[in-house]
Amino acid sequence: MKKIIIINGPNLNLLGNRERDVYGDMSLQDIEKKTKAKCKEMKMDLFFCQSNNEGELINFIQSVEEKYDGLIINPAAFTHTSVALLDALRAISKPKIEIHLSNIYNREDFRKKSITSEGVNGLICGFGSLSYILAIEAMNNLIKV
Repeated sequence: MKKIIIINGPNLNLLGNRERDVYGDMSLQDIEKKTKAKCKEMKMDLFFCQSNNEGELINFIQSVEEKYDGLIINPAAFTHTSVALLDALRAISKPKIEIHLSNIYNREDFRKKSITSEGVNGLICGFGSLSYILAIEAMNNLIKV
């Protein structure tokens, strides 16, 4: 069975309550349920996590090489600032997909640059919670097991 991890960055624990016009009404718990159901349907094992701490996110990324077949990450605000996350992503040889609920290229100028996307296979953004489902489907095709 293919094993993947979905890593969620800072402030995503507030989904459903913050900036609903940008991020939608779904909570992170709702997204987790939706992604777990999709993975079950596709016969994939999923570990879903979130942290507001950059170091903890790096630890999750570094665990991928030995524990998982692929990584999906929503680095949230760290997308635009974290060379440390980029370096961690580049150190992993497994397939990696970056996702965002909103279209980062249709937002403020500082959000239009994704540092972390330079360390992943592909980027999916702008589809709300569907971005997670699209990433799972893409990951299923990327993983060679």
